[in-house]
Amino acid sequence: MTNDSQQPSQQSAQELRVADERAITDTAIRYTWALDGKAFGELDDVFLPNATANLGSPDRLVGREAIVDKCSTALGKFAASQHLVGNHQVSIDGDAATHRCYLQAQHIRANGALWMVGGRYEDEMVRTGDGWRIQHRDLIVMWTSSDTSAVVAESSESPDGSKNERGAQL
Repeated sequence: MTNDSQQPSQQSAQELRVADERAITDTAIRYTWALDGKAFGELDDVFLPNATANLGSPDRLVGREAIVDKCSTALGKFAASQHLVGNHQVSIDGDAATHRCYLQAQHIRANGALWMVGGRYEDEMVRTGDGWRIQHRDLIVMWTSSDTSAVVAESSESPDGSKNERGAQL
């Protein structure tokens, strides 16, 4: 037999935890919609101003502006992208949380060349007055599949006359 006087507080705590988990997951999903819609200003509602990130390259990005710059530059060369996230796992400790999820992302060039990435995002998040925001994000690339022309930019000539080719990194 349960004590009815304990149920409301237990239920409220459970409801708050579920609401927080949902809000954290929604933050991760807002990131994908911002990227795929090339609405990079919406990342202001995803990252803290002083956030950091490692997005598939060894360079650590410092500050939301650097993160937005990296995303817009990397995705700007593609006609479209579709980032799918799932298997969200959330752990909350007061106003801090960790979140991780798997991702599959497809990137397509105007010529139809396709670059796919599979991996996961691992986030450190903080509750703010405006909701949950990412303090730090790691993109761990687990696999890629591509038509080489999707990730190799057109050749450009260096001042010395040599050819340079740059691949995309996200």
